Amino acid sequence: MIVYEAKKLDFINDVTDDVIVEKIYSIYQEKYGRNTTRNEMLSWRNSMQYMKNVLDFQTIPDNCGIAIEYKIPNTSNRIDFMITGEDEKRNQTAIIIELKQWESLNIVQNEDAIVETYTGNSIRKVTHPSYQVWSYSTMIKDYNSSVQDNKILLFPCAYLHNYKKRNPDPLTNQIYNNYIEKAPVFISGDARKLANFISKYIKYGDNKNTLYSIDKGKIRPSKALQDSIKSMLEGNQEFIMIDEQKVVYEEAKKLAKSSYEENKKKVLIVDGGPGTGKSVLAINLLTDLLNEGKNCFYVTKNAAPRAVYCNKLKKGKLTQFQINNLFKGSGIFHESKENEFDILIVDEAHRLNAKSGMFKNLGENQIKEIINASKFSIFFIDEFQKIDIHDIGSIDEIKKFASKYNAEVSIMRLESQFRCNGSNGYLAWLDDVLKIRKTANEEYDIDYHIEVLDDPNELRNKINEKNGINNKARIVAGYCWNWISEGKNDSNIYDIKIPKYDFNMSWNLGNSSTWAIDRESVNEVGCIHTSQGLEFDYVGVIIGKDLRYENGNILTDYTQRANTDNSLKGIKKMYKEDPQRALKLADEIIKNTYRTLLTRGQKGCYVYCEDKQLSVYLKSRVENKKEFLYDFGEISDNGYSSVAEENTGYTV
Repeated sequence: MIVYEAKKLDFINDVTDDVIVEKIYSIYQEKYGRNTTRNEMLSWRNSMQYMKNVLDFQTIPDNCGIAIEYKIPNTSNRIDFMITGEDEKRNQTAIIIELKQWESLNIVQNEDAIVETYTGNSIRKVTHPSYQVWSYSTMIKDYNSSVQDNKILLFPCAYLHNYKKRNPDPLTNQIYNNYIEKAPVFISGDARKLANFISKYIKYGDNKNTLYSIDKGKIRPSKALQDSIKSMLEGNQEFIMIDEQKVVYEEAKKLAKSSYEENKKKVLIVDGGPGTGKSVLAINLLTDLLNEGKNCFYVTKNAAPRAVYCNKLKKGKLTQFQINNLFKGSGIFHESKENEFDILIVDEAHRLNAKSGMFKNLGENQIKEIINASKFSIFFIDEFQKIDIHDIGSIDEIKKFASKYNAEVSIMRLESQFRCNGSNGYLAWLDDVLKIRKTANEEYDIDYHIEVLDDPNELRNKINEKNGINNKARIVAGYCWNWISEGKNDSNIYDIKIPKYDFNMSWNLGNSSTWAIDRESVNEVGCIHTSQGLEFDYVGVIIGKDLRYENGNILTDYTQRANTDNSLKGIKKMYKEDPQRALKLADEIIKNTYRTLLTRGQKGCYVYCEDKQLSVYLKSRVENKKEFLYDFGEISDNGYSSVAEENTGYTV
């Protein structure tokens, strides 16, 4: 998606007439459905004047295409500036330019492609501009069908028009040469040099044809981690890390090295929502740290991702013993010695428990035990994905136990979205819809397909159709139906029955471990326990009676959960002792469960609701009908307070 597009002469006229910012902003609002910041508008005004000066050279054709703010496929990131045309052999060509307002920066030693500069109102570590624009260009090559099919040539570069050269100059330090060779960097006074770079690859104008081809190109599906893990562990680069992903990755490697050299315990907390690349980072770090000879393991409470990863690795170079030893559950460290492991990489850290074992009778606290057992522990966490009454993983809990061991704590944040078609807006909209937190995303002007259906059979048909493409579509549901088929492996026993529509399906038939990749799994329904930590191209979500809409409010009802669901086991006893606490906790778990299920699809999501009013409400939110928007009520320090209705299972 492109925000602003024009021919070179039209762009120059818009800048000259001082209407360029207004045009960009107007189209931005229309396409993204939200406002932008004053700082971004100021950067547009400043940078576009500099780009006008560059394009004013006669060697650049007047009818070449200009694009501003092009959204990179399958991410929430955008290209600042793009120029299209044809080279001397009439090949379609695009120059991709990353624009920076920076005036200075510092080298960061021992971290690949990282610099330090003032941005976002503070001094921060960020990727070198050449690495950033090269990674963006690579992602366009990987995912845009028009670029691949039409063999469109992409040439990335960076333009820091406010940056003055220093001697020696940190921007062009030799440690960044590898990326500067792939994407040259231009600074203040380099307008002519940049124009010559553009002219080298664009000899003829194309009247925006290449621009249209890129913008209309079919977006190839993003890679799923479960399909790439074998190649990754064999040392191949399957995912290009961009922006804060790369910064977190390099910081983690630096901390791993320093903890070993200094013999000091360290903890890194990486906070990020669904689809921000936490698991990809975890596996990348596992691979690289293993290759460096570190005693390193991937840890997660969730059995399903571990089983899927192990299954995908069966035909690789590793033995079954080596495979099983790489991926560990979170409940095995209660007998570990202090610093027994160099590094423990903990994915889905919000799912950690206090006690371990089937009967919750082993150990003291999994967070404490992991920090004790490792010199360096990395916790990837999203506190809004706690989906069980026993989940205790939180940033505060990790910090508390790190302090007890005198461990040095670092906290980093992942923002960019790589799932849900790269739409940060979808996740914010979903949080607003489910009343998890109030956001600015009331309206659904989002580049992600969601459809609310009236018949569960229609949902099943759509998922079957999508799954026929590449076995990457699944149906999931809230745990509101008893698992009567458990252990019977009989496809004629149905757990989920919706008589009104003659709809019958079973929970995953005794094979929860690899349900996400098994060919026949499309005929079964997965729950939160079989799908959390995994992803599909399309997901169909059946919302049970534990979530409904009434009198302008989202209601949750733990009494509608199945008796075979252990995620709320003990809530009835808690309700007798402390009703307010029980209802608040149940409310969080139910909403977090559906938030997680509704974010499993990379390309789209289909929804069926047992509660018809909820269905009407969700449709209204998708269709942006303001009359259904509700009052969020009283705000507490942690979000929105839940007000219990006495003697019911509901929270408002």
